[in-house]
Amino acid sequence: GAQIIDLMMLVIDVTKGMQTQSAECLVIGQIACQKMVVVLNKIDLLPEGKRQSAIEKMTKKMQKTLENTKFSGCPVVAVAAKPGGPEAPESENPLGISELIEVLKSQAYLPSRDPSGHFLMAVDHCFSIKGQGTVMTGTILSGSVSLGDNVEIPALKVTKKVKSMQMFHTPVTYAMQGDRVGVCVTQFDPKLLERGLICTPDSLHTIHAAIISLKKIQYFRGALQTKAKFHITVGHETVMGRVMFFSPAPANFNEEIQENVFDFEKDYLYQEQYLSKDSVSSEENKENDQAGEVQLPKQQWALLEFEKPVTCPKLCLVIGSKLDTDIHANTCRLAFHGVLLQGMEDKNYTETFLPKLKVYKQKHKEGQVERAMDDYSVIGRSLFKKETNIQIFVGLKVKLSTGEDGIIDGGFGQSGKFKIRIPDGLKPDTKMLLTAASKKKSKGGKGDMNKEDESSKNDSAQPVTISLIFKRYVFDTQKKMIQS
Repeated sequence: GAQIIDLMMLVIDVTKGMQTQSAECLVIGQIACQKMVVVLNKIDLLPEGKRQSAIEKMTKKMQKTLENTKFSGCPVVAVAAKPGGPEAPESENPLGISELIEVLKSQAYLPSRDPSGHFLMAVDHCFSIKGQGTVMTGTILSGSVSLGDNVEIPALKVTKKVKSMQMFHTPVTYAMQGDRVGVCVTQFDPKLLERGLICTPDSLHTIHAAIISLKKIQYFRGALQTKAKFHITVGHETVMGRVMFFSPAPANFNEEIQENVFDFEKDYLYQEQYLSKDSVSSEENKENDQAGEVQLPKQQWALLEFEKPVTCPKLCLVIGSKLDTDIHANTCRLAFHGVLLQGMEDKNYTETFLPKLKVYKQKHKEGQVERAMDDYSVIGRSLFKKETNIQIFVGLKVKLSTGEDGIIDGGFGQSGKFKIRIPDGLKPDTKMLLTAASKKKSKGGKGDMNKEDESSKNDSAQPVTISLIFKRYVFDTQKKMIQS
């Protein structure tokens, strides 16, 4: 329903002020709507002598709350819709309602409407009329419809012909985007479709997963974690979905992103969670504070995987929430909102579609140089586990902490050690370091392996470390390792 609002009234109990649910309505308004009027209700509960000052106080408070939202400076009207409450006699006149009507008239506007494109209508009531057919009432979200047109009801997988249409009890032959209309089609059981979407045949897609661009809702407390489940509201339904967040490669963090398109040619960086000011850990903050502002990408995306398929148009609004949060807890349950850029219709999308999505993880492994073999090769350890197949790492580049570049040449012995080729040769300083270290080690006696390890840990103050950095694409079936 959030997609059909042009002007919103936020009704606040003047004796209580903003409640958790009013705040959630405000959040939805910010996502889905352009204009708002605040209505302070139940002013009859304020003692007459203090009424005016209490209304002024609450008005100021509301204006302060809205200061940093798109509704800053919106009108605030005080009313009592039913003075005395439900038990009061009918002769009691409402307070402030005529002023509210005037404000609504002044705020009302004609939104720009466009009849082109596919017909799509959000149905919110469905009932049958004997001898006529089944009527679906709702709001046209896009396109237009005429008498005699065929419309599809995707949820039921049927196509029906439009027999007649009415707008506010007046028969019409045509209706377009923004119109509120009742469409009568050949008979079907109205219980099968309480609410949903109807459309031009074959224009909507049923999808199992989607790529969305998204923004975190600032009032949501806590991080948005990859692999977490959210209630995903999309099209006309809310289903459970699992998320995986990703961002541009760090070099492209500041690049302007084209709106409403997703580029499958680019590389994207996998994120354990959505990046926001509060998600960058305090440790990193300490370092970054000295270096200036925390770097955040201009745009982030998520892969949504639905627990059951959903039918929706492309580029539709998506809202992610944690609706299982206790409603009495004073927290915002709405977590993020975004735009659906690409749906995946194939049930086997993990095999057919996801490999096209170039999301990578940056891997960083550290090891140590055990000793030099000659001027152009060294033996390394602690980079791989004993059982690792070192063959798959052969040919990858590594860097020594002393500055040399090396290439993994192959395994060495059975314990996970390996040989590194240094094409430009070891620097004299490095050779000295390594000779000193191995001398100390041989002094430590030829005891068992552990003793040798311990003594080398204690003695060689600065071991030469080896770092291996590579990328691995999350959806690459071959799990290839890639270095730039």
